Amino acid sequence: MGQGVLSPAAPVGATAEERAALLEDAGLVRHGGALVLDGIPLAEIAATVGTPTYVYSAAVIRRRYAELDAALAPVPHRIAFAVKANSSRAVLRVFRDLGAGADIVSGGEMRRALMAGFPADRIVFSGVGKTDAELDDAVAAGVGHVHLESTTELDSLAAAAARHRRTVRVGIRVNPDITADTHPYISTGQGGIKFGVPFDQVLPLAREVAQNEWLELDTIAMHLGSQLLQSAPYQKGVARLLDLVAELERAGIDSVTALDIGGGLGIRYRSETPLAPADLARVVLPQLAASGKTVVMEPGRYLAGPAGVLLTTVLARKHSGGKEFVIVDAGMNDLVRPSHYQAYHDIVEVEESGRPQHTVDVVGPVCETGDFLALDRPLPVVEGGEHLAVLGAGAYGFVMSSNYNSRPRAAEVMVDGGSYTIARRRETFDDLIRGEE
Repeated sequence: MGQGVLSPAAPVGATAEERAALLEDAGLVRHGGALVLDGIPLAEIAATVGTPTYVYSAAVIRRRYAELDAALAPVPHRIAFAVKANSSRAVLRVFRDLGAGADIVSGGEMRRALMAGFPADRIVFSGVGKTDAELDDAVAAGVGHVHLESTTELDSLAAAAARHRRTVRVGIRVNPDITADTHPYISTGQGGIKFGVPFDQVLPLAREVAQNEWLELDTIAMHLGSQLLQSAPYQKGVARLLDLVAELERAGIDSVTALDIGGGLGIRYRSETPLAPADLARVVLPQLAASGKTVVMEPGRYLAGPAGVLLTTVLARKHSGGKEFVIVDAGMNDLVRPSHYQAYHDIVEVEESGRPQHTVDVVGPVCETGDFLALDRPLPVVEGGEHLAVLGAGAYGFVMSSNYNSRPRAAEVMVDGGSYTIARRRETFDDLIRGEE
């Protein structure tokens, strides 16, 4: 299952081989039992910065970007990082320096991308619910592409473009009606959901765009979902996009120069076999190369997910109702994926103790039974004050965090070139009540 969802038949912990692969993906090594990232012991970060703290590896981000960039090299292409996966400005600056664009879905993400230094023309504004104000701000800022998902958006965008007397490059996000094997909450390419324009509505919408003097249709786009592990959905989706472009050209609309095939590449959370960029390219590039169009991809999880860990401190152990609990200072407000998706994240000791394993629930301090990071998980016996690392937390981690129970949000740290910096300081109580009367 794409999200690492636990099932009754599934193993409840990573094997030694799976854990070794997870640590390698994250750029982590063991030195004398201590977990080290780019020469920095994670215990040092936990002691200096405190916990909970998200830690990101710039080196892992660069490595994964290079792999995808190389796979797409045979065709003209652009990679736009999906800001929704991780909107830390420190992370965004790494992608900016790599020459990536930014895929955004809100006015706030646009502001973040611009503040991180992305040129406006490298920003793609996607999303199903853009407001009039957001569209106006995007036109004023010179955002490079706006992907339409409805006629209502078209009317608002056209009005903003005319108001600013600025030509806007437009894409139409198509719903290709393809079901991908992933968690239903992150499946976005099948029929009957809110995302994308149905096929039979694309041509009328394209005609309206073509008739507007301020809009230029240059992209047909899709997004199949997230945490995809197979190439077949991409192959089917690309074929449908190409058929659609051919239909548009037969209707006299020949301005499309790019095909945006979305993101969605999955990562390893436990036992998954991720779809390597080279394997995806082998399947879809022959189709795309023949079209002569520029290929656009908008990955988020693939680029940032393995590059992040969440550090947390053990507060206590507890036995209740025949179960063993390890209570830590990171909860569902810090990392909601286990509770929201029943998603698996491997959890390891920051400093190995050599103690025997037992089966525990790793739970947080939030006042909810659903506040857990792991259930029925083999873990060495840990003591209060020791640190754990939650792997695969670089995407959909901090960005989905909240202040539930009036808990301050975690700190964020960037490790790069053998040193680390605090990318975001830990919130304080004053931060929590700022803006209140």
